[in-house]
Amino acid sequence: MSTSTTTPSTAPEPATQAPAGDDRVARRSPVNLLLRRPEIGSLIGALAVFALFVAIAPAFRNISNVGTILYGSATIGIMAVGVAVLMIGGEFDLSTGVAATTSGLTAALASWNFGLNVWVGVILALVISLAIGAFNGWLLMRTGLPSFLVTLGTFFVLQGANLGITRLVTGNVASTSITDMQGWDSAKAVFATTFTIGTVSIKMLVLFWIVLTAIAAYVLLRTRVGNWIFAVGGDAAAARAVGVPVTAVKIGMFMFVGFCAWMLGMHLLFEYSVVQSGEGVGKEFIFIIAAVVGGCLLTGGYGSVVGAAIGALVFGMTQLGINYANWNPDWFRTFLGVLLLVATLVNMYVKRRADAA
Repeated sequence: MSTSTTTPSTAPEPATQAPAGDDRVARRSPVNLLLRRPEIGSLIGALAVFALFVAIAPAFRNISNVGTILYGSATIGIMAVGVAVLMIGGEFDLSTGVAATTSGLTAALASWNFGLNVWVGVILALVISLAIGAFNGWLLMRTGLPSFLVTLGTFFVLQGANLGITRLVTGNVASTSITDMQGWDSAKAVFATTFTIGTVSIKMLVLFWIVLTAIAAYVLLRTRVGNWIFAVGGDAAAARAVGVPVTAVKIGMFMFVGFCAWMLGMHLLFEYSVVQSGEGVGKEFIFIIAAVVGGCLLTGGYGSVVGAAIGALVFGMTQLGINYANWNPDWFRTFLGVLLLVATLVNMYVKRRADAA
């Protein structure tokens, strides 16, 4: 009796192929990928504004005015970076403008009233700024109130304190000059010096703005903390369920905004020698608009700090371009409103394209 044996086949199994039309493995052109970036709308807008004023405003073409345009952009952009990070994380801060004023006043009043080295006042201002941000984040998480209400309350508290304490200490509505105090010269060299590149004079704040934007962009796109920020902005409950420390992330974002306010406040103090207690009111909306123009959605979880920096550049070019073109500056606020609406619509379209992809 013979026994038959079956020899197992050694032929390789056919490879499983993705179904035809599966967009998960489809090649996408670089142009298509570029158009899905959140900052692309602000970049197109910046190029359009630049081309407009180059064509109609002769002074805008002068290379020596580049420093002026960049400086005007930096005074908005350095706060817009912090606001953009916060909006990506799903929150707002309406106290940013007066918080920068609080920082400058703290350094000036503490140094003058207590006879301190100016650097001690600078460090104290940093501590106060970070504490304000930490308080906003803690109160938000503790109470569950919307950040709009929490920071609106902080806005009024700081606005009143800026005026009341300044008038109490100096008898005036502005800080007393501390230019003759120890540490002023070295602090001014750090926060308000000017250097020249060719024929262009660049303020130190511009360099701070660029460096801060680069660091924030790296953190958001290349680190775990950046992933956490996007996660809590998209869905805080889901992020907490997978182990994201939502409370720490939210408080950290508000503290970063406080740090940005400190940098701007120090520049204003050392650039102009005194700080007006009423400064900063209304600036918070400009910072938010710059972030929205840069691709940040009001719903959180999406946006770009690079886009926010470009949004600030749009403001800087527009504000000075209107003057160079001899247009009526009364229409600038109208431009801001139109820009906000257009940017929101563009951002929604880009976000839908990204979701569809």
